[in-house]
Amino acid sequence: MRRRDFVFAGIAFPLVTPGYKLNFPFDHGAHPDYRQEWWYVTGWLKTARGEDLGFQVTFFRARPDIETANPSSFTPRQIILAHAALADPKHGRLRHDERAARTALGLAGSAQETTRVWADDWKLELAADSYKARVFARDFSLDLEFEVKDKPLLQGNQGFSRKGNSPEEASYYYSRPQLSVRGAANGQPVTGTAWLDHEWSSQYMAANAAGWDWCGINLEGGGSLMAFRMRGKDGETVFSPPGTSFQVLRTWKSPRTGTPYPVSMRVNGYDLEPLMDDQELDARASTGTIYWEGAVRALRNGREAGRGYLELTGYWRPMKI
Repeated sequence: MRRRDFVFAGIAFPLVTPGYKLNFPFDHGAHPDYRQEWWYVTGWLKTARGEDLGFQVTFFRARPDIETANPSSFTPRQIILAHAALADPKHGRLRHDERAARTALGLAGSAQETTRVWADDWKLELAADSYKARVFARDFSLDLEFEVKDKPLLQGNQGFSRKGNSPEEASYYYSRPQLSVRGAANGQPVTGTAWLDHEWSSQYMAANAAGWDWCGINLEGGGSLMAFRMRGKDGETVFSPPGTSFQVLRTWKSPRTGTPYPVSMRVNGYDLEPLMDDQELDARASTGTIYWEGAVRALRNGREAGRGYLELTGYWRPMKI
């Protein structure tokens, strides 16, 4: 298949195109020619005391919009950004931290052909049939292992996921839902269930898009629900996959930024209710934005039918990626 490029700031990046067949284990690894990529793990944990916690660990790889022949190891050919958060209702608000580093001198990087991405002492890696994540943040720590049960779930059309009405607005995207979790949070043993997403793209958002709403829910009985919509600057949906519906049920206003977030949503017949309202994440030191990303319960006819995560971006300011 002939490569098609997206030119940004005079640099040619490969476009995501339909017809590409995702190849594993190769596509678990990094795709450094593309502008952006992320590995995103979210889930619910239960402590030995039976207390519920939410967590997320995300690593981003970005290819800068520059080209240079400078052979120096300090030349920023790739950037690694990382976010981590722990939602504990007893604490009352989200604990979170972030990292940002150039892929220089081995301090940060992302391997090809398998999942292995790191920034300083934070890392996510795949070995055999399990992922491992280790995060040592300012006021919390996560040392978790995620057991894989099934083959990757290809999103969209066999992994080609449209993100806008123009054909070039797309990503390659697969998920690994229903991951069994064991390990430690803040040094205490935990178990739980998680969801992993891996996406890469060169043109993720349309020019008229401000952000997106996304959810990944592990349903009781082993099923899963992933849904998203891209929102315009007026707040209206500019793109969503066929059959996807989002309805706002309740908003929460951040006491720090004054940003209102629709923390309770009805998505494809499921009512999503947050573990706690204050799950706003301030990532201005790495990705330059503030967004809401939180653990939610999925209710059907008033009864719990699953658990997962809801992500709300572009409410503070329009996203730029």
